[in-house]
Amino acid sequence: MAPDALVLGEVDAYYGDSHVLQKVSLRLGEGRLLGLLGRNGAGKTTCMNVAVGLLPPRAGTVTLFGEAVTARPPETIARRGMALVPQGRHIFKSLSVRENLTVAARKPAVGGRHSWTLEAVFASFPRLAERQHHAASHLSGGEQQMLAIGRALMSNPRVLLMDEPSEGLAPQIVGEVMAMVRRLKQQGLSILLVEQNAKLVLDVADDIIILNNGRVAVADTVAGMEASGVDLHHHLGVF
Repeated sequence: MAPDALVLGEVDAYYGDSHVLQKVSLRLGEGRLLGLLGRNGAGKTTCMNVAVGLLPPRAGTVTLFGEAVTARPPETIARRGMALVPQGRHIFKSLSVRENLTVAARKPAVGGRHSWTLEAVFASFPRLAERQHHAASHLSGGEQQMLAIGRALMSNPRVLLMDEPSEGLAPQIVGEVMAMVRRLKQQGLSILLVEQNAKLVLDVADDIIILNNGRVAVADTVAGMEASGVDLHHHLGVF
């Protein structure tokens, strides 16, 4: 049996004395999309930070396609095939669109199913091609989000982590971003998606984790969760 793409096992994580993640376990299957839901402060972004090595866990393990990467440096984990589209985008605003993309270029990781080049990113995001020589600071919010996704893809990841990709975007742009997420999933990319908008996640995800106060409250497939009648309002305060 092939290993899962990403596994967090019994992870405890702290910010100072604040115990943010408490024995959190999750599994992202290869070629699947795992939606990570929870109220603000539930620990969603912290899970991302632990996975990519930005926050070493106090306890627990992180494995990437069966290889232990717990508390490895972020650059080591990135070379193993993981990329993050962070909340807030964090693009290099003083660089051009083209420079933002080329600075992130990396050969495909072993086992990667798709090779992302500058041309491939421009084909997926034509607006970036049109603005490739513009400073990133001159892009709209939606274009900056496309650039953040394109930059992550230029590293040719096997696992893509996306933290609130719809945040602050107009509905039409949200639709374009989520259409891209679906295409990436169809290409076999393993995706961990954090979103405040539960409807967006349920529409595209295979599996769902709901965090509540730093603990896993629900872990199921989307179909299983819907069949069991999980009350999203109870867990998220929305829907």
